[in-house]
Amino acid sequence: MKFRRFYALFFSLVMLLSLSLPALAAEGAEPEPGTESGGESGAEPEPQDEEFRVEAKAALLIDPDTEEILYEQDAHERLYPASVTKIMTCLLVLEAIDSGRLSKDAVLTASEAAITAVPPDGSNVGIKVGEELTVEELLYCIMLSSANEGCNILAEAVDGSISAFVEHMNQKARTLGCEDTNFCNTNGLPNVDHYTTAWDLYLITKEARTYEDFMPLVDTIYHQVPATNLSEPRELYTTNYLISSYRTNYYIYQGAHGIKTGSTSAAGYCLVSSATRDDRSLLSVVLGAERVIIEDLTLTKSFTETAKLFDYGFDRFDRKILLAADELVGEVGVELSQQQNTVKVHPAQEVERLLPKELDPVRDVDRIITYTAESVEAPVERGQIMGQITLQTGDTVYATVDLLADEDVSLSRLLVFRRDLIEFLHKPALWFALGGTAAFIVLILVLRVVIKARRRRYNRRQAARKNNGYRGRRR
Repeated sequence: MKFRRFYALFFSLVMLLSLSLPALAAEGAEPEPGTESGGESGAEPEPQDEEFRVEAKAALLIDPDTEEILYEQDAHERLYPASVTKIMTCLLVLEAIDSGRLSKDAVLTASEAAITAVPPDGSNVGIKVGEELTVEELLYCIMLSSANEGCNILAEAVDGSISAFVEHMNQKARTLGCEDTNFCNTNGLPNVDHYTTAWDLYLITKEARTYEDFMPLVDTIYHQVPATNLSEPRELYTTNYLISSYRTNYYIYQGAHGIKTGSTSAAGYCLVSSATRDDRSLLSVVLGAERVIIEDLTLTKSFTETAKLFDYGFDRFDRKILLAADELVGEVGVELSQQQNTVKVHPAQEVERLLPKELDPVRDVDRIITYTAESVEAPVERGQIMGQITLQTGDTVYATVDLLADEDVSLSRLLVFRRDLIEFLHKPALWFALGGTAAFIVLILVLRVVIKARRRRYNRRQAARKNNGYRGRRR
């Protein structure tokens, strides 16, 4: 009876340990290696037509809504920007207005320093020392007629001095991620240390476009500045001939909007512009174009090359869905569930890209699926990250997004118990302990048998001694 109680106690302890293993494992287990949240890849260049080339030192064509680059040509080469610099000047003025440090209606008086700091033969609107204009009118002067002196007047209003404003320009450029930009003045007048790139100008323009007054300002074709204390009304016409036929209608581009021209002998002809067609928008930067004469026709190629860029983007690319958010793209095995043994996965988001019209998303785009594991243990929650999918053509990666579980999968406690018990019973330490216990029991049994045998022999000897020493009763 004692040994029966011992066996019952031993196996009760084994069962108790097996039930406690899941809790112990949960406390001490390391988390499964996860996958960083995948997002759509920004600013990934599309495959370019090797025969297409812009006649300029640098060029960039980009979708400003998704930052997809459709064309780039020496976009990170440092070049002179000329009056395209004024985009940054305008940006800082709009920033000051937005923060309340300046008002569009504030009247500014032109200082002698602001006027004399620019050569009289440069681009100007004839503002005189002591003349009074509002901030808004000065913005029209610098962005439509490229008034160099107007930039200095605004700079003094924002930061107190021209030099402080120039430092502000460089600080803002660094904040925006412009790695190849250095400004020496407010307006783009020639200076060997005044440079930027097509890419940095895109970053500056992108920021400027976030202010609601920017695009209406730079898209204005004509504006009349009211009479001031020292001048009759001024008529301002944009220098951007993609949107204005004031001097010529040769360059008009349907759907073009702004943004800023610039030219010096060192910089060549520069233009930052945008255009829309149907529901699509494009933004272009052209730096270092030339002006040529062809059969008595003088062509400014900053305009013609920008138009060529827009045609390239609108005519050769379509927006196509590469991956739908509700598309089930695969399955992952699920363990420890009686509900089901697999779970379907879908992308975390829809992937839409501007692609060459001839490219077929189904036929020409490869899908590379990587799961975090071949199978996972229940429970699985809907939306749980199960892996990633990468969409690419050749070396061009369009997007990498997470793959999510499409539904919940519940955990079976019975299967967990069975799994943990099997794992427990397969532990070498357990069998070593059981072997030791069995050996101990066998030893006890052997000892018990030996002891019993010795007791029997002892009892027999004792009995024999008693029998041999019996003499009977005396009479």
